[in-house]
Amino acid sequence: MAVLSKNSDFINGRICIAYVIYSSEKQMEMHIDILEAAKSKMIERMSAHPFLQRCRAGTVTLDELKVFMVQQGHYSGYFTRYLCAMMANLPSNHEVFELAENLFEELGFAPDSPTPHYLIYRDMLTAFSLSLDQAAPSSGTRQLIDTMFHYCRNLNPAYGLGALCLGAEALVPSLYADLIEGFRQCGVQQKDIEFFRIHVECDDGHAETLRDIMVDLAGDDRSQLDAMIEAGNAMVDARLAFFSALDEVRLEETATLTTA
Repeated sequence: MAVLSKNSDFINGRICIAYVIYSSEKQMEMHIDILEAAKSKMIERMSAHPFLQRCRAGTVTLDELKVFMVQQGHYSGYFTRYLCAMMANLPSNHEVFELAENLFEELGFAPDSPTPHYLIYRDMLTAFSLSLDQAAPSSGTRQLIDTMFHYCRNLNPAYGLGALCLGAEALVPSLYADLIEGFRQCGVQQKDIEFFRIHVECDDGHAETLRDIMVDLAGDDRSQLDAMIEAGNAMVDARLAFFSALDEVRLEETATLTTA
């Protein structure tokens, strides 16, 4: 009887462990589904902006794209600092290690990415006779920068993860694909916009790494997912304001040239 009792305890224990593993896996799948659904809605919202519609339709002008490049350069120039600000609030070194690859790529320390990305962007601007010094950040660009820093500096890393993943990295492949089409329609060669092509290919992987950390962080707390989605939506709002401000910058530059 004692043997039977021990065997029963052993079997029951294995059943309990299997149930816990199954429940954990189902919870992770649910979290992923929620985040993926939120990402799809954010991409759809961003893609509906007239600027990106013009890129896809081939009606965007090269002057518009040049304005974008300078303003995007102001925003993206802070990317490693956004990432470091968010990483400082992660719960353990395990998550920091997971994101180190992204940071190393940006800084040019990865074996397959030996050039810092800010230098690749600078060279791209130079190819178009552009520089960040020729125009100050617009009101929309400042809003985008400030919004990202606001969430990345939040002591609850769910906000920073949501801003960087849902509100930035997960949007990049769609955003840059539209831009590349706009440049193509303007007769620009692929080699002159290499920065955008690189990030279409690599940022999907970065977004997945961030998403996996987000799923682990959320655990049993649905409010953490809500915080992530809130930050992502706030970044999309700021990105839309950024797009809308591009026309203001272009008109100001045109007026300056006209009166010069």
